[in-house]
Amino acid sequence: MLGPEHPAVAAGLNNLATLYQDLGRYAEAEPLFKRALAIGDKVLGPEHPDVAVRLSNLAMLYRDQMRYAEAEPLAKRALAISEKALGPEDPEVATRANNLAVVYRYQRRHAEAEPLFKRALAIGDKALGPEHPEVATWLSNLAMLYRDLDRYAEAEPLGASRGRRAPQRPGAAIQGSGPRCRGGAARQARARDQR
Repeated sequence: MLGPEHPAVAAGLNNLATLYQDLGRYAEAEPLFKRALAIGDKVLGPEHPDVAVRLSNLAMLYRDQMRYAEAEPLAKRALAISEKALGPEDPEVATRANNLAVVYRYQRRHAEAEPLFKRALAIGDKALGPEHPEVATWLSNLAMLYRDLDRYAEAEPLGASRGRRAPQRPGAAIQGSGPRCRGGAARQARARDQR
């Protein structure tokens, strides 16, 4: 039997919180994300990649609620943990860079968002290949940033010249990305993108 602080319990809490977030039930998602994060911090250690995933998830929940001041430090910490634990060229680092860039973009801090979107793309192109769905998501996010800035000449070729489109769930805008659900130390599929 698993105890209340087992990593599998934290993974289940994280997964349920993700479902609640997807359903717009933010008040129910937040304490589950926080509890999963607390378990990860205690059991796995504050520098574990799973902790970075949970920090990023909580940051994206706050982003969804326009709580940017709370989202930003979590997204920054998630990126720093991923860089340290996995190395600067790991696809998880690209995901965390994209998610921090999304937080900046929503605050209209475009100068801070742009290099992070470009970094995510560079890592993704190299590590995952230019046709990977996550890379397409990051490409679309950069194009939306250029659209925000009325830089249409830079936005248009991002999709057309590479011949790829980011996957979308019905009714969802492309923004955050990456694995939000993780069981134990095993990485889950990267194909599921975050709102």
